[in-house]
Amino acid sequence: MKATPVIAIFDVGKTNKKLFLFDENYQIVFEKSARFTEAVDEDWYPCENLENLRQSVFDSLAEIFQLKEFKVVAVNFSAYGASLVYVGEDGEPLTPLYNYLKPYPEELSKQLYKKYGGEEKFSIETASPVLGSLNSGLQLYRFKHEKPEIFNRLKYVLHLPQYLSFLLTGQYYSDITSIGCHTALWDFKKNQYHKWIDNEGMASKLAPIEPSNKVFASVFNGNNYKAGIGLHDSSAALIPYLVNFSEPFILISTGTWNISLNPFNQLPLTADELKQDCLCYIQYEGKPVKASRLFSGFEHEQQVKRIAEHFNQDAIKFRDITYDADMISQLNKNQSPRSNSGNFSKESAFAKRDLSDFKTDAEAYHQLIIDLVNLQVNSTRLVLKGTSVKRIFVDGGFSKNGVFMHLLAATFPDLEVFAASMAQATAIGAALAIHTEWNSKPIPNDIITLKYYSQNQNTPTKL
Repeated sequence: MKATPVIAIFDVGKTNKKLFLFDENYQIVFEKSARFTEAVDEDWYPCENLENLRQSVFDSLAEIFQLKEFKVVAVNFSAYGASLVYVGEDGEPLTPLYNYLKPYPEELSKQLYKKYGGEEKFSIETASPVLGSLNSGLQLYRFKHEKPEIFNRLKYVLHLPQYLSFLLTGQYYSDITSIGCHTALWDFKKNQYHKWIDNEGMASKLAPIEPSNKVFASVFNGNNYKAGIGLHDSSAALIPYLVNFSEPFILISTGTWNISLNPFNQLPLTADELKQDCLCYIQYEGKPVKASRLFSGFEHEQQVKRIAEHFNQDAIKFRDITYDADMISQLNKNQSPRSNSGNFSKESAFAKRDLSDFKTDAEAYHQLIIDLVNLQVNSTRLVLKGTSVKRIFVDGGFSKNGVFMHLLAATFPDLEVFAASMAQATAIGAALAIHTEWNSKPIPNDIITLKYYSQNQNTPTKL
């Protein structure tokens, strides 16, 4: 039997590391996942176990190249951002892979911002809110100042997706989706590295930028294939939508973070937007994407635990609560405050609510979603204004939450609101980025499944 041509995608999340094989119709024909025990850095702060990750890539490649039913034509990577690998002349990492949650020295950040015009000016120019270690450029600045002797031995600093690609190709490159992701490295107005990179002697440590669809001929254990240079995961997840839909849209990508992405909004960030946790990404074709963020998935998880404990229920119950329009109507009449009144907040009103005010756990849960949707609407409107967007797509965890989706549709009556689902959007995006390099078929038009929600219907319409 002839082997099926496939692409292998390593989708590296902070918690789960996944490997998928997609056939030419973008169907998953093989998958595996792993979790690694965290290592610690020299300060005993938890960090990614880089050696385990490296070994896992090689072991997984060895495994899939032995599968006779598949012919691996190409490999690509998607990985979480704000994570840098410092590589020496021999290609070996010089340090641990530092955690982007590690506290950042306040004096060091003050020094950088003061030198380049202050926090507001610097943040507007780089489209990067002040996020400490989540600004990966500041990690590099810290590395230079705290470890100058190691910095002098540094050949290149690579974002994690490009380091994974380097493991297979031996080639050092940077990718614009990783650079343009709240790194504080890129000047969005000038469309080049910010001047501080040159001024601080860091330009030579950044590998040359190549397009996101760049591939290299590679060989592993006698097997020939093409390897991509990898993408930042949030940007990869946007690709299937950009490929399938030409009319302006917003994607609300939901999970631990709810990120509203508007690839049709190229308006410069304002100081006010930055204060409300807006930023810009750069998508795989090099265009800016205005985005706003909420920590809603995390808040939902914490508040569901609080509701479950108060009403002596198992938290798993709330995964399948059915939307109750009458309950919503009653809550909207009786509960106060029901929104943030358009004011910026990182946390919903529910955090301050007294659970004894609710008769049932279902009532409390519906109020939680009302409050989260009010927060979501304020956040999404920040990137919606000034654009001709007519559709909102929601993917990830909240897209499966009927209460959330019905309420969101009700608050955007002039827009079409869809729950979107596909098998592994981030991994498919990484495959689509290099589609023409491995796939002989046209891109299928059924990668994304949509359910339409309207404020006047109780049951969504599947398209």
